Amino acid sequence: MKILKLTFISLFAITLVSCKKESKKTSGNKDSLTAKKDSVVVPEIYKEYYGIYMGDFAGKEMITPEIGEEYEGEVYKKISLKINRITKDSVYGQSIVDGNQRPFRGVFNEASKSFILDEPGNDKTDGRFEVKLNSDSLTGTWNAFNKTAVKAPSKNLKLIKKEFVYNPNFMLSPDNDLIDWENPKNFVEKYTDEHTGNTETYTASKNRIASEAVIKINASKQKLTEKDLKNLRKLDMEIIKNSVFARHGYSFKKATYRNFFEQTDWYIPVSNNVDSDLTPLEKENVALLNRFIKYAEDKYDSFGR
Repeated sequence: MKILKLTFISLFAITLVSCKKESKKTSGNKDSLTAKKDSVVVPEIYKEYYGIYMGDFAGKEMITPEIGEEYEGEVYKKISLKINRITKDSVYGQSIVDGNQRPFRGVFNEASKSFILDEPGNDKTDGRFEVKLNSDSLTGTWNAFNKTAVKAPSKNLKLIKKEFVYNPNFMLSPDNDLIDWENPKNFVEKYTDEHTGNTETYTASKNRIASEAVIKINASKQKLTEKDLKNLRKLDMEIIKNSVFARHGYSFKKATYRNFFEQTDWYIPVSNNVDSDLTPLEKENVALLNRFIKYAEDKYDSFGR
């Protein structure tokens, strides 16, 4: 009888263990199925529309000239819209204006070939793009969510699709305007009247000007030496250095540098950090330029606008 009882208890224990194992196995399968369901990759569509669309971003705003009264005028900026991903329900990408990179999400209407793209809304410059696709161009409007927070709450866009390519040969051209219009400096000048001989002083506003060195020295291709830099102006070295970053698609926040590179047809801002993309030669040259920029001086001159 004892043997029979022990055998029954043993069988019962084995059955319980087996049930627990089966329960865990079933539960595991359920979790696995759920995980697989949750990790289903949503298929991407219209990949031919992916890419960078760049061009004019224009709107009316009040302009305050150095001399004269304030007036309303059309202000043109450059903008990049980058379409990264399109699915049945959503479009993902980013906008870049004035070095300000903002993500957006929206929808694509295949029937009208149009996008509605919303920036997050947690920045005063955020808004909604409503643009239409026509071959390789995007045209439409942008409207700020907070219309009182920006100078021009409504803007028009005319963009062309461009392909970003890093090319160490890219340079500013001889036709480039080499004046830094963004940082004028006031100087006290003396004036002697020819008739009376009296000397008077007045304040003159002057701007930095770069030399032709910026279209000759390429810090992406040639190893720079102290001899190459010792007689250059500060602005020269700043442009030579930032040409390296411009070639890699760096999105400049400083208007000075944007103005220089937006004059070219090759500059396409794609990122606000390209440090890891620099070649060993470029990193070495940038370090040398930084040392010289720290102590360099600028040349200023007077210009009319």
